[in-house]
Amino acid sequence: MKLLIETLTSGAEYLAKRGVEDARLNMEHLLAHVLGCRRLDLYLRFDQPLQESDLKPLRELTKRRGEGEPLQHLLGTVEFHGLEFISDERALVPRPETEHLVEMLVKKFSETPPARLLDMGTGSGCIGISLAKAWPKAEVTLADISEDALELARFNAERLLPPTQNVRLFRSDLFEKITGSFDLIVANLPYIPKEEIATLSREVRRDPMSALNGGASGLEVVVRFVDDCAAHLSENGWIALELGHDQSARVAERLGKADFRDIQIAADLAGIGRFVLARGPLKPEPSPSSPLTVDP
Repeated sequence: MKLLIETLTSGAEYLAKRGVEDARLNMEHLLAHVLGCRRLDLYLRFDQPLQESDLKPLRELTKRRGEGEPLQHLLGTVEFHGLEFISDERALVPRPETEHLVEMLVKKFSETPPARLLDMGTGSGCIGISLAKAWPKAEVTLADISEDALELARFNAERLLPPTQNVRLFRSDLFEKITGSFDLIVANLPYIPKEEIATLSREVRRDPMSALNGGASGLEVVVRFVDDCAAHLSENGWIALELGHDQSARVAERLGKADFRDIQIAADLAGIGRFVLARGPLKPEPSPSSPLTVDP
C-alpha cells in the first residue's frame, strides 16, 4: 500500500519524463481530483495510505495526461474569472490571456456597462458568461459556428447564470444569423496560421481544429469579422479582439482604414500586444428631407 506522498512523487516523475510541464502541479491536481479534496489539503495528508480504489482511476488519469490530454479535460472543469466552467473537447480550453481580456473589459466599462453584448466565437462561453455575471442587466448573445461548442456554452450558462439573465445563443457563421446592434462585441476567433498548427503543443492540438485554424494567414476569419462588425455596432459601440502574438498591428491598421476610432492595442500579462479594442465608425448623419414641391 503506497503512501500519498510516494504516489505524488512517482506520478510527477512519470509525467515529467513524458514532457508534461509543471509535472508535480499536474499530479497534485489529479490526485486531489480523485480524492475529492482541495489541492492544498494534500499537504496535510502526505502520510495517508491510498487504497486500490483510489489508485486505479489515478493511474488511468495519469496515463492520459502523459499522452498529452489537457489537464482541464481530465478534471472536467477550469476556473475562469472566479467561475467554474465545464471544459472538454467541444471548445478551446479557457486560457489566462482570455481571462485577462475579461478583467480589462470589466474595468474599462465599470461605470457604464454595455446594455447589449455579443460574444462571437463563444466556445465554452467563458467570455460572455463572465461578462454577464459582471453586468447582470446586460442582454447577452453567445454565437458560434459549432453546435457542439454552443451546447457546452448553454450548459455553462445554465449552471452559472440566474434564469432571469437575458441570454440568447445562436449558431452562426460570424454575423450570418445575427440581427440587431450591440454596445460591445467581443471575439476570440481562430487566429493560428494553418501551417503552424502542427507545431503547437500536444495539449493545444486537442482543441477543436475549427477553433484554431485561421487559414493561410491566420487572420482569414478575423478579417471577415472586422469587415462585417461595424454594421452590428450601436452608436459609439466597441469591439474587443484577442489575437496572436504578432497580429495586433495588422488588425489595428485594417480597423483604421475602415474608420474605426479610438483604436488601442493592449498587452497580456506577458507584455505581448495581444488585444485590440476599438470604437466603431461614426454613423452617417441622416440627410435632411427634401422640401415638398408641387407642380403648377
